[in-house]
Amino acid sequence: MDVITQTNRTMLFEEINPEKLNILTLIGDTKDLESLDDAKIKEIHENLLVRNFDEFLEKFEPVVYSFFNAATQNVSYTLEKPENIPEEYISEIPLNKQNDFLNMLFTLMDSKRAQGIINVDFKFEKILDMISPKKIMRDIKQVRKEIHYLYGEYEKLDDEDPKKLDIGDKLNYKFEEASQNYNNVMAMLPLAIEDIKTRLLLTQNSSKKTEGQLQLGMLSMGENGELKVLEIPQKEKNELLAISATDTNTGLAVAFKEDYEAVNEDPSEYVKSLVVRTFCPMTAVVDSDVDVEQEVTNYNTYLEFYKNAKDDFIKTVKPLVEKLLGVKVFFEQYNTKERGMMPTLLVCNTSLDMLVNSANIDRIKTYFNTVNNKNDYANTVWLGIVPNVELEQSKTKKVARQRFRGNVVVEKTDGNSMESLTTLMEVAKDYKIQMFFSFETGEQTTFNAVATSGVEKFVEKSRPLVKKDFSEYVSCCLPNFTIVPKEKSEVVLDNRMLLNEQGGVELSKAREDVMKLWIEGVYVGAAYAAAGIVAACQCPDYLRERFSNVSNKYPGVRYDIEAGENALHTVTTMGKEITGFTNTIKNVINSKGFGFVFASESSQVQGKEIKNITVYKARTMAMVDDVYDSLYKTMVSTYVERMLRFLSNDFKQENVTKFFSNNPRSQKSLWEADKAYVNAIIQDGDELGCEIDDTTNECNIKLGFNGDVKNLKVSVTKSTVKQG
Repeated sequence: MDVITQTNRTMLFEEINPEKLNILTLIGDTKDLESLDDAKIKEIHENLLVRNFDEFLEKFEPVVYSFFNAATQNVSYTLEKPENIPEEYISEIPLNKQNDFLNMLFTLMDSKRAQGIINVDFKFEKILDMISPKKIMRDIKQVRKEIHYLYGEYEKLDDEDPKKLDIGDKLNYKFEEASQNYNNVMAMLPLAIEDIKTRLLLTQNSSKKTEGQLQLGMLSMGENGELKVLEIPQKEKNELLAISATDTNTGLAVAFKEDYEAVNEDPSEYVKSLVVRTFCPMTAVVDSDVDVEQEVTNYNTYLEFYKNAKDDFIKTVKPLVEKLLGVKVFFEQYNTKERGMMPTLLVCNTSLDMLVNSANIDRIKTYFNTVNNKNDYANTVWLGIVPNVELEQSKTKKVARQRFRGNVVVEKTDGNSMESLTTLMEVAKDYKIQMFFSFETGEQTTFNAVATSGVEKFVEKSRPLVKKDFSEYVSCCLPNFTIVPKEKSEVVLDNRMLLNEQGGVELSKAREDVMKLWIEGVYVGAAYAAAGIVAACQCPDYLRERFSNVSNKYPGVRYDIEAGENALHTVTTMGKEITGFTNTIKNVINSKGFGFVFASESSQVQGKEIKNITVYKARTMAMVDDVYDSLYKTMVSTYVERMLRFLSNDFKQENVTKFFSNNPRSQKSLWEADKAYVNAIIQDGDELGCEIDDTTNECNIKLGFNGDVKNLKVSVTKSTVKQG
């Protein structure tokens, strides 16, 4: 590990935020340039290289833009910043850990992983309702508790007390978080919905009393000992309200009013009252003069608007969210306490089509030439991720007349073409970058789809990648992972509100009055997980937590995840999805060894049940004897060549001969002495040798893996010094 310190730098060929710099812009014009200077590489990495998911969100700040369309009376969402709309009419919705939709998906992934339950049995609806107004309000209540606690502690202390200043900083941060939503109507809508419901259902007067409503009362005994619940007289109610309006509540109410007015040039009295009611206890701010009919109308309007806007938001944001989840999945595979060779991700932040455009392809070649064709391997790119490659779908049967509502086929426009992937591979092969690609997400590429329909369509669609010079550097990854299945993606928001005959209000129980939306499936491309697990396995510390015989001297390039029970030790962090593939499907996969295939099977290792998805096959598109070749063979070949280049000082003949000699201190002998390790470069049954053709100055390196031979050729440089 002294020479090559990392073998898991990964490149993501996707666009995340068009407003941020991308690799093409940063590289710039490369005409007449062989490589980029160190300052330029540093600039690229400062902008595009991330070491974990939090840093990824921080650097790229993924965002959705929204604006109100008065013509259609709705909110429009877009992933690209509208250029023809003034800034003041555009709202930015950050996609970070505070975003309710993204946070819900994170929680769902964690819960499913912890429970280890397959999709058909998992209660998705329990977590999906996190984006309903009542659950958003629940989260706000937790924030409210924290603010009240901090404010109470703040008020107890003297003004000059250093502790008070520390608490003041925390309060400022909490208020800053709250104030970001003051002008965001969509963020305030769920608060308004729950606020109206709370006030109307829990604070109606006795003349409008209906079943299920709350009237404050006192328990007492009648003259004959019977239990009675007596309503509290109005005078006592007023006294109760006065008592509950504590100094803390009053002070906070004033603070929120002032804060709202300070950050709004055109404040709304309604929103200001809503903010105060949200962050202060109800009894301190309840207004007894409520126009019930108007509030019911507002409630139903808000709920309808929220439902439609949320529906449009999810449809717009889902492609970007799937990319974010993919990056999270990539980093999550490095599931280890010790942090040694941590995977790093270089995000191109531009579309693959743009990258491989004839006007731009030389730029990326120059970057690769700089980081992959030097003897300094600190910035070498070893792995690549190309998700969302287009997959031809089966054509829907046409009908003469549509008698019932059916699916509306939406044509995807943001996928990567097979042509773009092959163009990229023609370049990537020269720099020995191991590429992982997966097909577009959706029902047709899930575990269920593979379990029922097999892998033939993936094999067929991947044929352009077979028997090419680059075949050994590309792997087809499948199936894609299901975060939310389409058929279990219902989200119940709430029920419409009705005025009843007594003048009170109640939530409608009619089926048509239940407001709901359908997320219609969220998925993650298998390429993210495949690259993530391979990147994780490169780290000796990661392997050491799973095996006892691991050497610190070597990366995991020779680690064969298919061998023995290895796949049951280095499992993914993804929870199982199905009961498994049929033997027929597995026989088809095994007959050719196609793809980097994940399995959702019932299995045990050392008496412990495996609840996670495992790697079933780890193959490239290269074929040897009509069978797809193992990924690790190409990784070892690349590693040996790079070590040889460094230690032989760019393939000087005498140094190459020394590298492969039987001298106890030769690199070959050192590797052979460590065969017992699970991450040994040369393992039992392996061979390593070379033959140099003096006429062509070509060195043929023979790599034998348990009888399977792989040849590697390099051009050697003869010594100019005459031997005496």
